[in-house]
Amino acid sequence: MTSLGARVVLAASNAARKMGQGLDNMGKSMEVCKYAEKLVPSTRFVAVDGVSPTVSPLTAFVAPNASVIGDVTLGQNSSVWYGATVRGDVHQIVIGENTSVGDRAVIHVAKIQGDFPSIIGNNVTIGPGAIVHAATLLDGSVVGASAQVLDGAVVEKNSIVGPGAVVTPGTVVKEGEYWLGSPAKMVRKVTVEELQSMSENSLDTLEMARMHAVECNKDLQQLTKDAEAYEDAMTRDPDYWQPSDEKDPEDVLGQGSPGLIFDSVLTNPEEGLKLKKKQAEQGL
Repeated sequence: MTSLGARVVLAASNAARKMGQGLDNMGKSMEVCKYAEKLVPSTRFVAVDGVSPTVSPLTAFVAPNASVIGDVTLGQNSSVWYGATVRGDVHQIVIGENTSVGDRAVIHVAKIQGDFPSIIGNNVTIGPGAIVHAATLLDGSVVGASAQVLDGAVVEKNSIVGPGAVVTPGTVVKEGEYWLGSPAKMVRKVTVEELQSMSENSLDTLEMARMHAVECNKDLQQLTKDAEAYEDAMTRDPDYWQPSDEKDPEDVLGQGSPGLIFDSVLTNPEEGLKLKKKQAEQGL
C-alpha cells in the first residue's frame, strides 16, 4: 500500500504540473503571433551572399544539426543526416532525387584552385564521414564511409568508391567499377549482388529518413505525450483495463459515460441542468 508521504508527493507534483500547464495556456492565449516552439532550434539552412538553399518540399529529411549552406539544390526524397555539411558558398551544389548524405559527411566546392561545382545525381549514397570536394557523382554511385572524392573527379553510374579510399583530383571512375586504396585504383567490377544491395539500401534509407523527419519535427508537447504513453504502456498490467482510441458512444463532453467515469452532477454542470429540467418536467 502506498505510504502517506508518497501520496502527498504525488498529489503535489500533479498540482504543480497542472498549474504549469495553466500558465502555459494563459501565455498562449495572450500571444499576438502563434508559434510552435521546437525542442531543438537550429540553423539548418543558411544563405550566403543572398543565395539561400533550394530544398524540395518533398525532401525526405534534413537533420536538425546538419548544415545546408548557400547555393545548394536538394531534390525530393533525398536526406542529409546528422552532423553533415553541404556548403555551396563559392560555387553551386546540386543533389538529385533519393540521394543520402551520411552522418558527418562533407560536400564542398572549389573556386580558388580550379572552378568546380559538386554535382550529385539520383539514388547516390554518400557514406558517413565521406568527403566530396568539387566532384561529380553520377546516378546510382556509392561513396563509402570516410572515403574522399576530390576536385574535378567523376564517379560514373553504378560505381563504388570503397570505405577510406581517396579518389585523387581529375580521376574518372568508370561505370560499374569498384575502387579502393589511397590513391584509389580499380580492383574489380561491381557485382550484380552489389547492385541489387545498393538499390535496396536506397529504399531502406528513404524509409528511415521519413521516420526521423517525423520524430525531429515533434514539439515538446508531443514528446511529452509520447513519453507518458510509453511509460503507461510499460507499467500498465496487461490484465488491467487498456486505453483505446475508439470513442465511447455514451461519452458526454469527453468525460466518459455517466455513472461509469463520473456519477455526480458537480462533475458536469451541463448534465446537472439537463437532469433538473427533466425532473421539473416529470414533477419530481
